[in-house]
Amino acid sequence: MTVALAPAPAGLSVRPVPYAPSVGKRPRQEAFGVVVDGIKDINKLTDDEFAIIENLLYRHGVVVFEDVDVTPAGQHALTNAFDPAAQEYGHGKVGRPEAASILHPDLRNIPAQPAVQLIGNGLVTDDHVLQGLVNPCKLKHPSHQSFHKTQISAEDSAKGFTRFYRWHIDAALYEREAPKVTTLYGLQMPTAKKNIVRYDDGTGDELEVPLGGTAFVSGKVMFDILPAPLKSLAVRTRVQYAPHPYVWMGSAKAKSTGLGMVSDGTEMSLDDLPPWEEKHVKTLPVCWKNPVTGHLHLQVHPSAVHELFIDPLPVGARRQPDTLYPDGAHLTNLKEVRELIYSMQRPGIAPELVYTVDWKPRQLALFHNRGTLHSITGAFAEDEVRAFWQCNQAASVPVVGPSEEDVLEFA
Repeated sequence: MTVALAPAPAGLSVRPVPYAPSVGKRPRQEAFGVVVDGIKDINKLTDDEFAIIENLLYRHGVVVFEDVDVTPAGQHALTNAFDPAAQEYGHGKVGRPEAASILHPDLRNIPAQPAVQLIGNGLVTDDHVLQGLVNPCKLKHPSHQSFHKTQISAEDSAKGFTRFYRWHIDAALYEREAPKVTTLYGLQMPTAKKNIVRYDDGTGDELEVPLGGTAFVSGKVMFDILPAPLKSLAVRTRVQYAPHPYVWMGSAKAKSTGLGMVSDGTEMSLDDLPPWEEKHVKTLPVCWKNPVTGHLHLQVHPSAVHELFIDPLPVGARRQPDTLYPDGAHLTNLKEVRELIYSMQRPGIAPELVYTVDWKPRQLALFHNRGTLHSITGAFAEDEVRAFWQCNQAASVPVVGPSEEDVLEFA
């Protein structure tokens, strides 16, 4: 099956990604994820080529290119083309300096392109991959073993069982705006190895994934499948994120699904955080509006939520017996906040809704960071080499939430 493009430069074609058998009907109907063939030089796109890629990204969430040669400069140029006014890496020019941050500590900025970073696992010795970084360079793939409240046993890990590490959006969630797009370029990785992701939440849900595969879910589908009472709540709710959220949650632990944190009071006190200002604290809508399709995407970083502001039903909306918080609310109990967000998001990471990129060398993936959630998967042996370049930039404009018409439609 080929997704029609009109108009398109000669030689360019688009097809759905190669879905695993586990992918259900809904992502296939949505064409969640497409592969683009026929680009002459990904580092020097024509205006027509980029316009089509940009449109595809907003319509399909993930855009994949196979067997392409990408340079760090080309990757940065492609990423920046989605937001030419963006000036810095998504977490700032200084990267991730806080020692207590839970963000991946093994990122390496490419010297000539600091917004492009080397991530992966093992001892990297290829000068092309390192791009001026000290050779050799030792990297470590994050593991749920250090981030989740509970862990899979060593015996089961050896059998190939694993978990989603952390479902998230690439965003600082403090001071800076969420990037519009993230680009990932695969250079070296083990292939043909599989893991079984266990949700370990009492549902029995499991999902076969390629070792180190990047898992994606659609924020649009996540919203669309909600029952009416949760749709009403979603369009009326804003999330306030904690200041310096990745430091704040540094001593907390995640749920077994990787979808948010366990509430046992271990988060850092706001008084003990690095200096912060109220004006930089982010309060964002639960639903983000797609700039091309107009669809609503349920976009919440579940690990960083702190408080919820719920608007009352709008004038003209009919109050139903099952309407949640019809008069509005400000929720500050962290456990209650997390449980409410979890009830909205957990259906959207069901195994049949997850598309996982099966990485191969010279494969490039772009994802709509304001329309999808993603998680890394798998656990690598120390001697298994995995190397990627990634790039995203703090956006020049804030996200857009539901319109008045959207709220009236769903409330």
